[in-house]
Formats: sequence, C-alpha cells, structure tokens
Amino acid sequence: MRSSSAKLERRKAAGECRFSPEETRNIGIMAHIDAGKTTVTERVLYYTGRVHRVGEVHDGAATMDWMEQEQERGITITAATTTCQWMDHRINVIDTPGHIDFTAEVERSLRVLDGAVAVFCAVGGVEPQSETVWRQADKYNVPRIAFINKMDRTGADFFRTVEMMIERLGAQPIPIQIPIGSAENFNGIVDLVKMRALRWEDHDLGMEVHEVPIPDDMRDVVDEYRSRMLALIADWDDDLLVKYLDDEEISEQNVNDGLRNATIAGDVVPVLCGAALKNKGIQPILDSIVSYLPNPREVAAVTGVNPQTDVIEERLPDDSQPFSALAFKIMTDQHVGKLTFFRVYSGVLAKGTKVYNSSTRKVERVNRLVQMHANRREDREVVYAGDIVAAIGMQDITTGDTICQMNAPIILESMDFPEPVISIAIEPETTSDIDKMNTALARLAEEDPTFRVHQDPETNQILLSGMGELHLEIIMDRLSREFKVSSNFGPPQVAYRETVSLHAIVDKRYVRQTGGHGQYGHVCIEVYPIGKGAGFEFVNEIKGGIIPSEYIPAIKKGIESAMGMGVLAGYPIVDVGVRLFDGSYHPVDSSEMAFSVVGSMAFKEAVKKANPILLEPIMKVEVIVPDDYLGKVIGDLNSRRSQILDTEVRSKSHVQVVKAYVPLSETFGYVKTLRSLTQGRSTHSMEFSHYSFVPQSIFEEVVSVKTGAEGNKPVT
Repeated sequence: MRSSSAKLERRKAAGECRFSPEETRNIGIMAHIDAGKTTVTERVLYYTGRVHRVGEVHDGAATMDWMEQEQERGITITAATTTCQWMDHRINVIDTPGHIDFTAEVERSLRVLDGAVAVFCAVGGVEPQSETVWRQADKYNVPRIAFINKMDRTGADFFRTVEMMIERLGAQPIPIQIPIGSAENFNGIVDLVKMRALRWEDHDLGMEVHEVPIPDDMRDVVDEYRSRMLALIADWDDDLLVKYLDDEEISEQNVNDGLRNATIAGDVVPVLCGAALKNKGIQPILDSIVSYLPNPREVAAVTGVNPQTDVIEERLPDDSQPFSALAFKIMTDQHVGKLTFFRVYSGVLAKGTKVYNSSTRKVERVNRLVQMHANRREDREVVYAGDIVAAIGMQDITTGDTICQMNAPIILESMDFPEPVISIAIEPETTSDIDKMNTALARLAEEDPTFRVHQDPETNQILLSGMGELHLEIIMDRLSREFKVSSNFGPPQVAYRETVSLHAIVDKRYVRQTGGHGQYGHVCIEVYPIGKGAGFEFVNEIKGGIIPSEYIPAIKKGIESAMGMGVLAGYPIVDVGVRLFDGSYHPVDSSEMAFSVVGSMAFKEAVKKANPILLEPIMKVEVIVPDDYLGKVIGDLNSRRSQILDTEVRSKSHVQVVKAYVPLSETFGYVKTLRSLTQGRSTHSMEFSHYSFVPQSIFEEVVSVKTGAEGNKPVT
C-alpha cells in the first residue's frame, strides 16, 4: 500500500499532471454530521502526500474546512474539492457537509461524481442524514463503498451497523473487512480479500500498514464472513463461481474482479472499518477506491439535448469528443471574483478559450483554469475528460448550466434542489447599507441554489428563505463577516386578511363646497360575503342614468382602493361583494374623483357594519415520518391548531405520510421541532392552501399588536 510508484514519481518530476480516464477516480465523502467525513478526508490527504501535516477538525485546522464558520463550529458547510494520487491513479475528492441544512452541497456533488465513500459511525450506525445522502446517491446511480468509522469508541458495533444498512437503506453490504476488537480493544482489522490481519502503529501516525497473521480466536468468524462475501459476488465472476462451487482455491484477483463488477453495477456495497482519528484503516479505503469504484469510462456516457435540433446526443469521456462540461458550483472569491466549478464530461479545454453556455445561449471566456485544493488554487493550462476543476472569468453562469464547444452545443441534465422550508425577515440597520446588502444577498443566492431572497408584496419585508435555522444563521454570519453588512433579523410577518360575515347597506354622500366648482358624489351600496377565495365581486345595478355611466368605474376604483387596508388591523379585504344600486349626481359638481372618494368612504362604512372578521393563511403540510414517531408528530401538529386530513402507510419503507392543514403562524420553528421529535428522520413539504377564520383569542392578539388596541371583535 504505497501512495506512489516509480511511474508516478517520474510524472511528478516531469511536472506532468495528466492522467487518463482509466487512471482517474472522481469520488465524494458523504455521511451524517459528525460521522467523521472530514477526518477521513484529512487522513487521505496526509497518506497520499497531498499535505504534510494532519489537520484536525476539533482544532479548527482541517484543510477541507477552510471557512471561518466551519473552523469555529467544527462542521462542514460547503463542499470542498481537492485532488491526490494513489497507486498511479489520480483521485479527485469532494468532501461534503453532513448537516441536512446543507443537503444541496451533497446533491450537486453527487451529480458530477462517479463514486462515493459513505462514512458511518460505528456507535450511531445509520443515522438520519446518512439515509438522506444515500437516497441522493441512489438517485444518480452512484456506486459506493462504506467505511464504518469510530471503531475505537465505547459502544462501537460493526455488525449492528451492517444490519442497519440492510434495514434502513435497503442496501446489500458486503463486509470485506471485520474489526479486531472494538472500543478500547480495537487494534486492527482482518482483510477478507487478502486473508491477512492489518495493524497500525501510533508512533508514525499510522503511515505504515503492517500485515500480520489472523488471530487464532477469530478464525471461525473470519471463515464465516469470507464465505458470505464469496457467495454474494460469485454471480459477477464466472471463474470465481466455478471455483466457489467446486470448493477450489480462489485468488485475490478473482475476488477483486467480482467485487469491482458488482460494485460498479450498484448491486453491492463493500464495507470497510477503522478509526480515522486514530489513523487506522485509511489506506485500505484508498485501495478500495482504486480497486472497486469506477473510472469515468466505466459509467454510462452522459447524454443531453442539442438545443438546435432537440435531438438527444451522447458524449463519451474521451479527449477526442467535442468539449462538454456541467457547472455544479459557483463561488465568489474576494481575490479573483467568480469561481465556476465544473466537471468535464468530454473533450479538452485550454485556458483563454471561449466556450458556449448552452443554458443561457451566451459565449463566455475562460481566463484561467485552476485545480482546487480546498480554498487554494493551482493553475492548469489544459483540462481533460474526467477532470473536476474550476474556471475564472465566466460571468453569466449559474449552478446547473452546461458549457460546451460552440460548434457542438448540448444541454446536459441539470440537478434538482429542494425548496426552502424556513424564512426570516431582514432589514439593513441604516439606509447606507441597502445597496451593499442587496449586492451581498445576490451573491449569496448565486452561490447557493437553496437560498432565496424575495420581497413580500404585502408586508414589504425582505425575506430570506433557506433549508433550516443553521443554514440561515450561516448566511447571516457571512453577511456580517464577508460583506460587512449591518442588519437586523426577525420572523416574517403573517399576511392576514380581512373579510365580512354579514350583509350591510350604506347610503353615503360626499359634498365639498369650495370657491368655484365643488365636489359631489352619492352612492347606495350593499356589501356582502362571497365564496372563499373568490376575491372581489362588483355588481352594477344603476338604471336610468341616476349615476352617469362614466362615473361607475371611478366608484369601483375607489372601492378597490379601500380594500387594500381593512378596518380591523389594516390588512387587505378579500372575498367580498359590492352591489351598487342607487345614488345621485350633480351636473356641475360631480366628477370621477368625487365618486371615487365616496365609493371608498361608503365601502369602509359598510364593512364596519357587516361584522368584519380576520382571516389567516393556512398551509397544506405533508410530513413523511417513520412509524415509530407517528404519534409524536400528530400530537405536535394538533398543538399547532392543525386539521389532520389523511395518513397514508408506506409499508415497504416503514414510513407514513401525514397530510394536514396548519395555520402559517403556527409553523414558525416547525423545522427544528420536527427534527428534534424524530431524531432528524422526518422530512416535510409546505405550500399555501387557503385562508380561514381566526379564532377569537388569536384575533385579539393580532389586532392588539397591529393597532395597539383591542379593536373590533368578530362574531363567534
């Protein structure tokens, strides 16, 4: 197990950085938060010679966690890319976040990767976010290997975690290693492929791997798991199958060939184990990446649509093919401007070249090409099929755009991102911060496709929407630190409505006498409730010209203007009908303005007489929850004044879908509560449904806050 051979050393000495697609692996490290992804990545970089000092997450010194917020909190927030070499191969690595709030980073990374290493905690097993990222990998058909980490922790259970992979993920794990001891007694592994035990020493930070005989007391369990492994992969190698059935000796090459074929097909998941923090078990991960995960030519050729012909075309991972690449991440760098991360699927691209953005139909110039190592950049002159790199110079480009050769356009399949689930309101501390804040928010939204900024047309609040409280907390922190924007944050206001519950008739005159022409308007109107969601209805029953027809639109306009501010708490009035049935005019003093004013005055007076009531927005919420937590989730929904509509059982996956109507005002903080109640294993979606009457107690609270008084009370 050596990080470089004589061939690789000659390459380095010659300054050559090109590897063929067969010698390339594009992989991601993915897992639940705190399973040890970044710790594994740091050891990978150390043992491959990419860094000369092990960076520790708990010290805030991890190479891949380069953001200030990551170092302070000890978590990964943004997917960081790097590259290293092992056994004559180049491995492009993306270290992804584990927190569910940053799931978009995993989504876009998996879209451009060929394989993945799923890290599990030997104590926690298959945790909630492990399930989420596993489903994402399934979505993009990404082959993967599994590493059960933290075997040195109290409570570590390798075999239980393997069983959880079967139960919770529906996977077919194949242990190709089993641990020697666990917790404080963990001191190595048994390699079931080589049939040798492996141990690491503490004095050299696990740099050397020592092969030793298998402990005698483990012979029975080793033989059992070796037999299971061979039985599962026999279908993927004819030579191995024959030898297995005839009980002949099976070579290491036979096992590796069968494992590789089955893993690339996505039918099995090789399982390894170790303790990354104690520098045990990392080199076998690197060996397995090279041995079992696919190179760019072993995955299906990428397909896309020719925007000129609408014909589906294919791009092979070959330098001779037309250039095509997918931009999967945008990042703003204060020194070089916009960085565009992309995966090259076919062809070759040299710096200084013009490329065609087929998604926007614009031409862009690539000023520089860089190989990223976390937040450090190494210049590249040329990039090839299979490379994952970044470009400097492209301006009008966003996540998911395709860049390609100008005379061979193609639009590759983009990626889907979940909709934001939580919002907060923001306002700058001073007017001088407005422009700076808008610029900063635009840049952050450009980087993060799950972060949205919009202004509520009714409350005029600027709302920031994201995937969770931590997500928005990081956004706020970045606004302050990176962009020096001073701002205040708070919960978004609920957009209530007002309506009427009774019929009311008003006879209203508007008379103003000044020098010259006066103002005169007279209307008789009836206000009445109409159907939920109907909005506004205007009925003109004026006959005989008692009000000239040219004044009718002005009356309607005055009424519509008055509907913008209700009589209870100033919220817009909806679901109301107005019948204009009588009135009078003055041949000299009447005007459109006078009738507009009297229409507004009559409407407000009629609404007050028609027993106005307050309406609140109701959201349709759908919660996907494991069976074990159904009671807790329904109980919490009931405490939020919800109306449970339906529960649907999905027996195969042991989850239930709860559908309910929930008042918007009761949904603030729901994301955090739901995750707490279900240990993060539930997901939910939310969309506006309709408006409904506000209960008396809520009505009094809303009106008193809005007006500073008790206000009118609705009929109960």
